[in-house]
Amino acid sequence: MDDYNEDSKPLMIQETLEDWVITKCDDWRDHFEANYAQKFDEYYRLWRGIWAAEDVTRESERSKIISPALQQAVESSVAEIEEATFGRGKFFDIMDDFNDPDKADIVYLRNQLHKDFEKTKVRKAVAECLINSAVFGTGVAEVVISEEKEMKPATQPIMGGDLTAVGVNISDRTVVRLRPVMPQNFLIDPVATSVEEALGVAVDEFVSAHTVEQLQESGVYRKCHIGSAAPDFDIEPDQDLTTYADDKVRLTKYYGLVPSYLLKDAQAQLLRSNDDDDNENEEEIIDLDESGMLSEDEEENYYIEAIVVVANGGILLKAEENPYMMGDRPIVAFPWDVVPSRFWGRGVCEKGYNSQKALDAEIRARIDALALTVHPMLAMDATRIPRGSKPEVRAGKLILTNGNPAEILQPFNFGQVSQITFAQADALQKMVQTATGAIDSAGIAGSINGEATAAGISMSLGAIIKRHKRTLINFQESFLIPFVTKAAHRYMQFDPESYPVSDYKFNATSTLGIMAREYEVTQLVQLLQTMKADSPLYSSLISSIIENMNLSNREELMQRLEQAGQPTPEQQQAQQAAQQAQMQFQQSQTQALSGQAQESQARAQKIAMETQLMPQELEIDRMKAVTTNLKAGTEDDKEFERRLKVADMLLKEKAVKNKPTNNTIPIQRGPNGQ
Repeated sequence: MDDYNEDSKPLMIQETLEDWVITKCDDWRDHFEANYAQKFDEYYRLWRGIWAAEDVTRESERSKIISPALQQAVESSVAEIEEATFGRGKFFDIMDDFNDPDKADIVYLRNQLHKDFEKTKVRKAVAECLINSAVFGTGVAEVVISEEKEMKPATQPIMGGDLTAVGVNISDRTVVRLRPVMPQNFLIDPVATSVEEALGVAVDEFVSAHTVEQLQESGVYRKCHIGSAAPDFDIEPDQDLTTYADDKVRLTKYYGLVPSYLLKDAQAQLLRSNDDDDNENEEEIIDLDESGMLSEDEEENYYIEAIVVVANGGILLKAEENPYMMGDRPIVAFPWDVVPSRFWGRGVCEKGYNSQKALDAEIRARIDALALTVHPMLAMDATRIPRGSKPEVRAGKLILTNGNPAEILQPFNFGQVSQITFAQADALQKMVQTATGAIDSAGIAGSINGEATAAGISMSLGAIIKRHKRTLINFQESFLIPFVTKAAHRYMQFDPESYPVSDYKFNATSTLGIMAREYEVTQLVQLLQTMKADSPLYSSLISSIIENMNLSNREELMQRLEQAGQPTPEQQQAQQAAQQAQMQFQQSQTQALSGQAQESQARAQKIAMETQLMPQELEIDRMKAVTTNLKAGTEDDKEFERRLKVADMLLKEKAVKNKPTNNTIPIQRGPNGQ
């Protein structure tokens, strides 16, 4: 094949991969800026309690206070989901194949993942994603793989074992991290509703220049001169901070489908930049036919899943096919509340936005009115004020007048601030709580519908807990479990020694949050009060109460409760004695029943023997009847024959009487034999 150069490219591949990626990202950025950017900035500002000029509702407004109602709603809601996830320690579990009797691999994998997640501070990263989701409506994070050096203190004997050297063992280890991404720095195909179904997604943000340089030195990125990025407010997560133009790089990481011919071309360019003499590898990567067009195999797969990294909008640093064994994208995202047919969700700030704005306007108006009441304006006669004096009012100031001050200075009294404003502000704060579903546990009794009845609190809390559970389900199914699954697969792929490859199914162990647990504990205590201590359910209720309490020694209490439920040695001996007595009683009952059975059997055998001996007795009676009082001679012989016939008839009659009665009714036949 001829040498592959720029001139031999077909017309269809004149466009570069970095241009294709940046064009897509710019279009997605424009869509985000037109629909979501301004709203996200305002949600962020209200959550932080930062005043802006657009908050002014009237020209005379002077106060710049922001009510903390929305802040409390965000923090309470996030704390509820965070407690539901991490309150019981281990936040996920693993299900194995039912046909696998050995569960040791499950226990090992679960413990290893929890240990690695603890090292990489996954809980902190998840908490940040939860805050982003509550404020902006959607939480986004990137699953990052890195090679890190693991350092452990160690000792080694030297000098024949006489001395011990203290040092550090350094080993390379593959680490999977969860890196939160600000929604303003995340780009997605606007028509997609999830990361998986989108054409692609991108993380577009500013990073430190040394971070890129370290990755270039390690071989992850292409070695080239990048330079500094120009400031861009569109991708700044915090618009109120002063921009820092030096020593930062705009890094665009694209994960998704790209045209295969552009990917092959970009890989060839990267190889040429690294080694201009490696033509063989170029020919293996570029699959062109003799005419310079793509082969049929490549044309069949127009799109290919790839990872592309571009610096400062035009410098290609990395282009490779998706290297992960499951072919998934290293992005996880979840909405706080789902908006149908949209990727971006609805957060706590969006729910309470209108009520928060009304509450802020009410509070600022009240503060301005209080300022006029406490510090009223003054009217004065300018002709009777000494020349050069400053007519300002402050504590301890001395005002000189040419005459009676009561006739020269006169304050404007505005009266007192109406008490209705306090009731209005309280009602608006309850509107924020109603809209967001966030209730401060410290003020539950007086915050729900203005009533503190047990029934009212129970009904209101039930609805609030259901709203939190809906968010918890979104978080588990769209964010938590996908992240754990992706992390496990990456550990299996890049660290098979610590993570043996197998097919596992992960599920979350998140149950109830702070508010829900307190509510459940209250119900359990009420149920416990209706039962006696000797009830079989008493210990189960106590264990449920302890399990739902956020106690530091909860496990110890559970163990002691379990030990208390077990019988003492004295109780075990008494129980064994009672069991032995019961067994002896059962044996005596069995023996008595056996004796009765033997007696019945003997009686039956006796009756059977008597039945068998009956014909013999009848024969003896016959002989006696025949031979009794007979004399020799002819007459006696005739009498003997007569008696014999009579005895024979009597025996037959007696035999008929002894036969069992047949219940069959004889059929009366007619004269015709019918």
